[in-house]
Amino acid sequence: MSGRGAEGGGPTVVVREARPADADAVAAFTRDTWGERHEDYIPRVFPDWAASDDSDRGTFVATLPPEAAEAGNLDGREAGDTHVAGDGDGVADAGDPEAVVGCIQGVLLSEWEAWGQGIRVDPAARGHGVGTALSEAALDWARERGATVCRNMVFSWNVMGLGQSRAVGFEPETEFRFAEPEPDPDALDGDGGAPTDYGALDDPDPDAAWAFWSDSDARDRLRGLALDPDESWACSQLTRERLAAAAAEDRLIAVADADTDAFAGFAVRTRVTEREVDGETTRTATYGVAAWRDVDAAGALFDAIAADAAAADADGARALIPETVEHVSDAAANRVSVAAEPDFVMCADLTGGK
Repeated sequence: MSGRGAEGGGPTVVVREARPADADAVAAFTRDTWGERHEDYIPRVFPDWAASDDSDRGTFVATLPPEAAEAGNLDGREAGDTHVAGDGDGVADAGDPEAVVGCIQGVLLSEWEAWGQGIRVDPAARGHGVGTALSEAALDWARERGATVCRNMVFSWNVMGLGQSRAVGFEPETEFRFAEPEPDPDALDGDGGAPTDYGALDDPDPDAAWAFWSDSDARDRLRGLALDPDESWACSQLTRERLAAAAAEDRLIAVADADTDAFAGFAVRTRVTEREVDGETTRTATYGVAAWRDVDAAGALFDAIAADAAAADADGARALIPETVEHVSDAAANRVSVAAEPDFVMCADLTGGK
């Protein structure tokens, strides 16, 4: 599909479409991606990614000759754990061995927005231009489908990933953090909760939410982005239509001034996910964005989120908020936990061609 040699010569990386047969190879170099920080999700989702590509989703792997893929430190892994039989589209002829040394997925979120995710490079194959080849393949895929931008998300502490994104044309767009209110069925009862001058709305008007969002500092700081409703951990433009859909499905949470009914903040429940941890299933309610007027409105909104998460039978909740001193301290002032580190969203302009 595409190729790129290492600096100063050397074998050329060839990127091809992923296959289900690549899953074990990808798992071999992604099991310990983040060390003790947290588990990498790629081994869990890659088999589904490789088996479910369509016109709006493309998963790719980078391949190298086996000897080049093991030139670096295997760090205790078995030699050959990334080898697969070639099919002629990668670096090897059909039936010959090749090493899978990287992966990436591109997703079309709307007619003009693409998302790049899951880029991983085998540490034993670094120095061959693998990350650049994968990124260029995903950007080309997005251009071919009419996208004018492609975004990605990088942990703020992942300096290598940030540098790689900048090197292939991504520019900083926004940053956010997750506020983490505890689900509480009694959060709206008024006992030690938010100030009584704000209250939760029973039937929020999505047009009022859109008007509030359009003129909010949160929208400016987030560049209009919120978590995408269909793709986990992807960000896309929050639209009026999405707010209307959320209201129709009882996923729009809002608060207003108790005296004037003036809109004072809202959040959108994007999804509730289940995950098994230590043999127990935990449910997490995720709110794709939260925006509010002031610190007291923030308290009322977080109470409303806590009550909504409890009603969804969630064990935990998280709401995307802008990474600003004001927004983070508003959450902290209301004794709402906030994630220790922000996440960065970056954006590549695809309108200028390759």
